[in-house]
Amino acid sequence: MQAAEHARDYLTQVNARSVAPTPDAVERLKRLRITLPEQPRDASEVLSLLHEVGSPATVASAGGRYFGFVIGGALPVSVAANWLAAAWDQNAAFRVMSPVAAELEEVAAQWLIDLLHLPQGSATAFVTGATMANFTCLAAARRAVLLKAGWDVDADGLFGAPPITVVVGEEVHISMLKALGMLGLGKKRVVRVKVDDQGRIRDDGIPPLSGPTIICLQAGNVNTGSFDPAEPICRLARQHGAWVHVDGAFGLWARAAPGRAPLALGFELADSWAVDAHKWLNVPYDSGLAFVRDAGALQGAMAAAADYLQLSGEREPCHFTPEFSRRARAVDLWAALHHLGRSGVAEMVERCCRHASLFAEQMTRAGYPPLNDVRLNQVLISFGSAERTQRIIAAVQRQGTCWCGGTVWQGKTAMRISVSGWATKDEDVTRSAAAILEIVQRES
Repeated sequence: MQAAEHARDYLTQVNARSVAPTPDAVERLKRLRITLPEQPRDASEVLSLLHEVGSPATVASAGGRYFGFVIGGALPVSVAANWLAAAWDQNAAFRVMSPVAAELEEVAAQWLIDLLHLPQGSATAFVTGATMANFTCLAAARRAVLLKAGWDVDADGLFGAPPITVVVGEEVHISMLKALGMLGLGKKRVVRVKVDDQGRIRDDGIPPLSGPTIICLQAGNVNTGSFDPAEPICRLARQHGAWVHVDGAFGLWARAAPGRAPLALGFELADSWAVDAHKWLNVPYDSGLAFVRDAGALQGAMAAAADYLQLSGEREPCHFTPEFSRRARAVDLWAALHHLGRSGVAEMVERCCRHASLFAEQMTRAGYPPLNDVRLNQVLISFGSAERTQRIIAAVQRQGTCWCGGTVWQGKTAMRISVSGWATKDEDVTRSAAAILEIVQRES
């Protein structure tokens, strides 16, 4: 009850406070730097200290005016489901450990495949986020393309294996490169293809394809929200036996909204897809998803067996993920999907895109048109020189009405406005834009 009261207190005040914590709130975190107590402390005292010191030092990403890093909030129903799942304290590795976790994974996976219009029969892994989803999909891809070349990477490793060509766009996301590095495929040895003025990979730049090859596409450029031309690239890849993987951390959710789905046409032709549920589905951290068309490729890359493990003969969750022990994150996801339904997810995506367009309209009227075509939820604004733009971004973050990050895109320093929170309303956008423009005027 005490934790619920503290949470309710926090959430009812989150929209009235500065989005970034004040310097004093951050300074007070030093109160937590205590010596480990020799004796147990009262649980009520522990929770009170955590709320008193910790809550003011959070970034208010749960509110309606946080526009940084494509971070959404958490739907109330998913927060409540998360609490219930924490009370259940289930290990989601095997069905025998948690029948409910295994069942909810199967149901939620099928709902998601339907919602995102991915191929029926695709396998799904519930992981921590897009980085691990990319890793999981690429591990399946590595196994599949090497098996096709006669090499068993699971048994024999990469030493002496046929080389794998990895093709990426010039604006590939860092999480993809991290995953490639962890898999031994290299961050620097990738073949980079030029992109257009919105960051989309140019399909006429795809190199000749031969031998084991993985092509990595983006559904939702992290700066512009743009989509790579999936259909021609996937068809070319299929002709040459190459694997196509999609980093769709936030952009693939466009396929759930009829008004935005045309942006993501053709991505269903790929072989694997990485998605974040803690972005546009707005469930608590951490919640990522890996989808693989060839269920056998994913299970072959991830499954493990031991004499002491009790298998049911049905789908075993840990046979599709890198981890054994992990939380039952499908509980939050199932609750959000059940609560919203197909139309609710579509409306949430559309609403965020409308809010991004509203931001773009208000900044354009003030003389600062976006650098990108605002067709999804990303807005890039330059205020002139790099120095001035950086100064305005820092001032906006300090002022606290809203929080926007910075980026350098195609040689231009810009404020990056990412709209992906369920709690954002029209007045949040209007108020935030007004605060930004007031700072711009002051910095002139």
